[in-house]
This record gives sequence, C-alpha cells and structure tokens, in this order.
Amino acid sequence: MTHRNDPALIRRLLTSRGRWAVVGLSGNPGRAAVGVSRFLRDLGMEIIPVSLKGDDVHGATGYRTLAEIPGEIDVVDCFVNSMRVGAVVDQAIAEGARAVWLQLGVVDEAAAERAKAAGLDVVMDACPVIEAPQLGL
Repeated sequence: MTHRNDPALIRRLLTSRGRWAVVGLSGNPGRAAVGVSRFLRDLGMEIIPVSLKGDDVHGATGYRTLAEIPGEIDVVDCFVNSMRVGAVVDQAIAEGARAVWLQLGVVDEAAAERAKAAGLDVVMDACPVIEAPQLGL
C-alpha cells in the first residue's frame, strides 16, 4: 500500500511543541538538516541532533543513536537516504517515538508500514520548511 501524507497530521506535528530527534543533523552547515532543524526550533520544537559523531548543533547536545537520548521522543526526523532509513524507523519504534518524519526524497514504504503498525504517525517524502507555508503556518 502506498503511503499518503495526511495534511491534518502534518499540521498537528508542526504546531504542537515537541522533542524532535533529527537523525543526520551534524555540525556541517552545508547540510539541509541544519536549516530545517533551525526552522523547527524557531517553530518552538526542542531539537535533538543525532549523527555518527554526535555533534552538538544549535546549542543542543548531540547523540550518536536514538537509544542514547534521555526522555521521550515525539518525532524522529530522518535525514538519511532511503536505503538506510528503515533501520532508523525500527530504532524509533524500539525507543517509543510517537512519529517518524522521512524528509523530502526519503521513501521506504515497508518502514512506513512497520511504523504505522506499531502505532506511530508517519510523514514521508516531505519537508517541514515546504509544508508549513502550504498550511498557512
């Protein structure tokens, strides 16, 4: 079954303050994750950087894995390629995240189905910076 994003879900995620673990957010200013996470932070989200090196970004402590993050995670925002995102989604499920957001160009139908089956909300192949203005945010 092909996943379709729900505009009401996107609106809820972008307007409800939450803790967003941004997987693929490193200190490299040339990466899209840096600007998108700044946008999310400016919307009022708590940003938690997750990268291979565990870089601190935007003044927030970085981690190398979702399992290292203390406390609850509302959204796992995935800036990893489609071939690797399934493992991140599985970690999000294991850590009890409430939602996964697969960034623009990141598509894994099987991972989206696993997340939905586990009770997580799913947004796939979308960017908050693009979605917010379309929703009037």
